[in-house]
Amino acid sequence: MAEQRRLHLAWVILGVCFIDLFINYAVRLGYGVILPEMIQSLGFSRTQSGSIYNSYLLTYIAVAPFTGYLTDRVGARRVISACILIVGVGAALMGAVQNLLQACLFFGIAGLGSTGIWVPIITLIQRWFALPRKGMALGILSTGYGVGFAAMGVSFPWILSNFDWRFAWYVLGALGLLMVIPNALLLVSDPAERGLPAWGQNSHPSRPAGDRPARIRLARIWKDRNFWLIGFSYFSIAYCLYGFTTFMVDYANHQLNMPIDQASMVATIHGVAQVFGMLTVLPASDYMTRKTTILISNTVIALTLIGVLLSAGNWTGLCAMIGVLAVFYGATFPIYGACAGDYFPKEAIGTVAGAWTPFYGAGAILTHWVTGWLRDTTGVYDHAFLICAAMAAGSAVLMSLVKPKPLPYSEIASAPDVR
Repeated sequence: MAEQRRLHLAWVILGVCFIDLFINYAVRLGYGVILPEMIQSLGFSRTQSGSIYNSYLLTYIAVAPFTGYLTDRVGARRVISACILIVGVGAALMGAVQNLLQACLFFGIAGLGSTGIWVPIITLIQRWFALPRKGMALGILSTGYGVGFAAMGVSFPWILSNFDWRFAWYVLGALGLLMVIPNALLLVSDPAERGLPAWGQNSHPSRPAGDRPARIRLARIWKDRNFWLIGFSYFSIAYCLYGFTTFMVDYANHQLNMPIDQASMVATIHGVAQVFGMLTVLPASDYMTRKTTILISNTVIALTLIGVLLSAGNWTGLCAMIGVLAVFYGATFPIYGACAGDYFPKEAIGTVAGAWTPFYGAGAILTHWVTGWLRDTTGVYDHAFLICAAMAAGSAVLMSLVKPKPLPYSEIASAPDVR
């Protein structure tokens, strides 16, 4: 009997997905840690380094809506297994970069793989954990990217002193390749396939194993006002967070004149604080509602960015502000992902979360160009970080307009196809 199993399969799947996120975000966010050494070694400007990250994001936002749709159609196991392979290949190739074109191409490959990590994984976890346990599960899961970022901040100075920045990319690539087999063997796309209830749900799944899930018309989603308000709020907070986190090590190293080992430590502080935020803010969102949590979080992020600038060269003040910001940063992306399950039917979670990805990606792409250009033009990050703070405040305003309850979806199960 499923109820008698000592370990519910949901927890095995959560563990595999945790490692996937650890690797994926060590690649994505680790770029900001490796960046100062790449700039020095290859002679890139900050604008060019922002373009490298944008090549990652361009492939990500172009393909992620389709991987969300594929997750709903063919299952998360196939999508995640294929994409973690691509992440590993892209990261390994980054270690062989010789020029800007290669860097953009190879990081773009990593971005292509990343399209099948975040959206399919949060879709998978929301199906395996019942609604009252969703915030808790996403909180545990999302510590993977905080730990990944923290690990890069701790390990990179050691790698640099014993090898070089290229070796860091090779290690990340190897980790991605090693995860292909566990994903292919252990992931199950839906608890109904095994005749299991979601963890935290007492009853068995109502849909018999093997049945095709109901389909939701895309046009119905696009007519929902909440879809657009949440999407543009996501755009604004992504602009804010990526504008700061991608360049914060460079800010500490080159604007505040801190040595690279000390500057890298801000990434570790950021990563550790993220873990704390995911384990506290996300479970709290099960009780406060996602909307209220986002309003509090985005407001605090705006205030702490101003605090970063006011702390200037004060190491203690800088660490404190980055730590507070990171507590809420860590909860931001999974909370927006959870909104797909709260405001839309579960059969459309992957499709909706994927359709929000262009908003997120557009914000991240725009901020890399603007922040890099402002730093190259003015010689400081102050103006760029003030814009980031304003975008966080704007994101909170947009979220305040979201209606508390989803609109009815009468088309569920009646539509023969998604179109």
